[in-house]
Amino acid sequence: MRLILLDRSEDLRRRFHPLTLGRPIWDLRVGMTSLAEKLVARLRPDSVACFLPDYMAEAYRARSSWPVNDVSALAGDDLLVVDPRVKANDVPAKGASEVALDEDGHVLYARVSAADLPAEPAADIEAFLALVRKTVPAAQPTPVTWNFIWDLMLANPKQLTADFATAGRHGIEGTVEAPNAIRGSVRDVYVAPGARVHPMVVIDAEDGPVTIDANAEIHPFTRIVGPCYIGRDAVLLGAKCHEGNSIGPACRIGGEVENSIIQGYTNKYHDGFLGHAYVGEWVNLGAFTTNSDLKNDYSEVSVIMYDRRPTKTGSNKVGCFIGDHTKTSVGTLLNTGAYLGAMGLIMATGKPLQKFIPSFACLLEGVVTKGFGRKALYQTAARVMGRRGCTWTEADEALWNHVFEMTRAGRDDLIKKGRRAMRKI
Repeated sequence: MRLILLDRSEDLRRRFHPLTLGRPIWDLRVGMTSLAEKLVARLRPDSVACFLPDYMAEAYRARSSWPVNDVSALAGDDLLVVDPRVKANDVPAKGASEVALDEDGHVLYARVSAADLPAEPAADIEAFLALVRKTVPAAQPTPVTWNFIWDLMLANPKQLTADFATAGRHGIEGTVEAPNAIRGSVRDVYVAPGARVHPMVVIDAEDGPVTIDANAEIHPFTRIVGPCYIGRDAVLLGAKCHEGNSIGPACRIGGEVENSIIQGYTNKYHDGFLGHAYVGEWVNLGAFTTNSDLKNDYSEVSVIMYDRRPTKTGSNKVGCFIGDHTKTSVGTLLNTGAYLGAMGLIMATGKPLQKFIPSFACLLEGVVTKGFGRKALYQTAARVMGRRGCTWTEADEALWNHVFEMTRAGRDDLIKKGRRAMRKI
């Protein structure tokens, strides 16, 4: 069976902005692994192919072994087409040909046996899906999906516990130096080979499991509370790492972090609070950058999304969402439910900032400006990535150029408003 991962609807992808501006939905993390890794682990396909927005295709091919936007992958084998919004446990691993649709007619998953495939190859993925909708029986019931970016963050503690049980790894295979303290059972702790835990570290697994993955390094006076996952090559520097955190690969984390997902390659080196947040890659949070994750009246938090309209989250504990390559200055204060787009440069004002800051924005004195331009942002991105042994490519630049144009309207509107405000001063 060939698994086909499908992420082509921009309307659906926007619900996961700003994290999906530069990546497909299936690359988003929740718990210990990405959505794609969960689907592959459950379904155990013979091969995997994927269909994503055209503007991402070249950059994604450079880091994936899967065929990308290749219609030939839609022939010659039993197929299981899956929208990665579907929770892995809700995709039947076996069965007859069937298709599950959401209320708007989008394919959530489609199982098509080789015998039921069209005789003529499809011109593109959209034509293939249209034919599947017409010819394949409907599945019942409708599978459960992730609907917004905050769904992943809010579910992270339970998902961490479930992923630890699925992984089935526990015990100390890396180095844990004395003196240290492990609270709870060592069966709820896994320190992978190559990981190094310095003296004077507390690993508290009393209320949930803790995984410290390969080559991670935990510095003295760090406290890690489970459920928690520390990714490969990550470094914790005297951090207060509360429950519910997923720290992606090669991050540098200090200060206080709670119930947050950090995609990877991000610096939060200094003190400051990050809570109930989802942060992308190549982000740098300046010293004492702090977000609010609870309103003073304890009411439900709304997030202002890409369309500048507030969307209710269903929770009173929601912090911030920060896109890739965004940087904050020393002392930045982020409002409850803040949205910071990708490629942003955020300067502190001494008070909580506005809740929506668009991509490619430079925020100065609380006003959205053009800043120093794309070229300077790309030069910084290349410099930052080079420090971690990664390369900024022409494909990356083309991807982010598309994002720049895609987000232009909302940004230009705020820049104009900012200019008018500055004239009045």
